[in-house]
Amino acid sequence: MQSILVKGEVSNCKYHASGHIYFTLKDPKGVVNCVMFAGNRTGLSFRLAEGQQVIVGGTVDVYERDGKYQLYAKQIVLDGNGLLYEQFERLKRELEEAGVFSAEYKKPIPKYIRTLGIVTADTGAAVRDIIQIAHRRNPYVQIILYPAIVQGAYAVPSIVEGIRVLEHIGVDVMIVGRGGGSIEDLWAFNEKEVAQAVFDCSVPIISAVGHETDTTIIDYVSDLRAPTPSAAAELAVTDVREIMGDIQEYALTMQALMQRRIKEQRLRLSKLEALLRAGSPASSIREKKMTVLRLEEQLNDRMRAILQDRRHRMAVCAERLKGRSPLEKLCSGYSYVTDENGHNIRAVGQMHPGQVISIRVSDGYATAEVKSVGTFEQSV
Repeated sequence: MQSILVKGEVSNCKYHASGHIYFTLKDPKGVVNCVMFAGNRTGLSFRLAEGQQVIVGGTVDVYERDGKYQLYAKQIVLDGNGLLYEQFERLKRELEEAGVFSAEYKKPIPKYIRTLGIVTADTGAAVRDIIQIAHRRNPYVQIILYPAIVQGAYAVPSIVEGIRVLEHIGVDVMIVGRGGGSIEDLWAFNEKEVAQAVFDCSVPIISAVGHETDTTIIDYVSDLRAPTPSAAAELAVTDVREIMGDIQEYALTMQALMQRRIKEQRLRLSKLEALLRAGSPASSIREKKMTVLRLEEQLNDRMRAILQDRRHRMAVCAERLKGRSPLEKLCSGYSYVTDENGHNIRAVGQMHPGQVISIRVSDGYATAEVKSVGTFEQSV
């Protein structure tokens, strides 16, 4: 058996980091393990994937470690799609055309949850990883497990029932999935009934089926796809340290906002107090008093100006009167002459010899008798 051809459907296909490809070839009658070493990859012109119907050429030999026969592939060619792969693509196209995969139906995953629902088998690494990671990230989150059958004839109704039960309980978010396996092992998550249950569920659902390279129908229908069950737990449960950090940040932000609000209110209060003081009777009285004092000062200034002007004018008048004063005349060497009746004598015609007259000078008066009377013409 150094050069044989085997036809079958690809299952459990794994690309190793070394470049080797490990897979299983099956048909309705049997299964054979296969490997294509990196050096023989030139005999493969496409990427090998689950469900492909292929013809493998190579040799059959015993794998010594396990004591089992194994097909060592040197050449692989496509022989049409496998039955399961065709069913997968057909249902995917049908649901996509119906809009089931549309982003508008995706519900956001809440950041802070109290209850986490899990629909998966109650044994195996998947549920242990989810519970362990969820408890490590936030031990206060309550986990509710629905132990579903995830493989076989009863898997579909069991998964659908689990989704509906947890939705009725009212969990905050739900993880639906299982650990890795062949396309047949994961097939329950490719059924239309399960996809419809995920789509109809009012609770946000995270799909976590198989490994990162495995893709199922509910990955397209769910609100969020996780590459592994462990990653699903990380997506569903926020780390409590992050929550505490958020709370601290919110507290600082709130404190800053409150301080700013208090400052704004204090400023507003100061303005209102100023307005109140300005509008109060006491303030009005003070303002009136200041006005009266200002007017009084203006009046005093005006009065002083008027008095000073009057004094100046009076001084001018006094000087004018002084120039016309008889007393001043007398002080200048003139005299004031009256007759015996006190009448002012201004001309010689008012006097006659022997008449008694009174002569007033600056410091007193004298009485005299007229001896003779004459004019300046006569004397000349």
